[in-house]
Amino acid sequence: MKPSFDDLALFIQVARKRSLAAAAEFLQLPPATVTRRLKRLESELGYQLVRRSARHFSLTSEGEVCYQHYAGLIDELEQASARLSRDNQEMSGLLRVSAPTNLATGVLRPMWTAFMRQYPQVRLELMVSNRTEDMLDKRIDIALRIGPQADSGLYQKKLGWVGTHLVAAPEYLRRAGIPETLEQLQQHKTLAFKHLSPWRLQHINGGRQMDLHLTPAARVDDLALVRQFACDGLGIALLPDSEIQQPLQAGLLKIILPEWWGPRRDIFAVWSDGRLLSVRARCLRDFMEDYISREPVLQGGMG
Repeated sequence: MKPSFDDLALFIQVARKRSLAAAAEFLQLPPATVTRRLKRLESELGYQLVRRSARHFSLTSEGEVCYQHYAGLIDELEQASARLSRDNQEMSGLLRVSAPTNLATGVLRPMWTAFMRQYPQVRLELMVSNRTEDMLDKRIDIALRIGPQADSGLYQKKLGWVGTHLVAAPEYLRRAGIPETLEQLQQHKTLAFKHLSPWRLQHINGGRQMDLHLTPAARVDDLALVRQFACDGLGIALLPDSEIQQPLQAGLLKIILPEWWGPRRDIFAVWSDGRLLSVRARCLRDFMEDYISREPVLQGGMG
């Protein structure tokens, strides 16, 4: 049986204080507990560490070897633990964050600036990617993700949601006509975002649903590029409201068949249950929740 770190650390203090009673006072433990744990350590090691009597205290030769071997290691481990504990409780130091590209660099872009200005001692390492990164492998403290996570090893908290609509450029609609029914989409060029295909649409009245299996002119795994194709008049796209809000306001896109909505895209903060949330990560989680709650387009509206 391997001796425990805590019992070895206790022995190091006993050796330094040259007294079980003094070590008990220093460690804020009952003297009987110190005696019991020291005996347990000796039993696990298979040899006596301390000679003790009412008037005399000394280390055995094995105790001296044990002290010399472990004292430095215990000190290093305790110092590292103290640094980690201190770092975990301070609003300074490294914070690794993962977020989807389009959300992070689009509607949430000002959020990162606001966080860094408010907490200048935090070193933000922001990993922007449309891939779902392994949080433990990449040592990610907290992540933003779209949709609930099936991984049971993740904690998650819903922060908001984004609707999706069918859109096209006015130029395309003048050229190809405005579809008045879902069936007419079969006669139109369509542009598909890989993760919103096939198109699952729901009527705003009555909840009627339809799945459209179309042959798109382009299928892309980047929302910004699909949006650009739509703005360029290349066809009809189903896109999140966060991606189309500005092009709609600028007149570059127009919603078609507004009575039909695409899937809701829920926004979650997620973190691993194998990684204790630091004060920095908790602060960012709450900061993101507050920021997202004040963005209408991230609460199901259109701004």
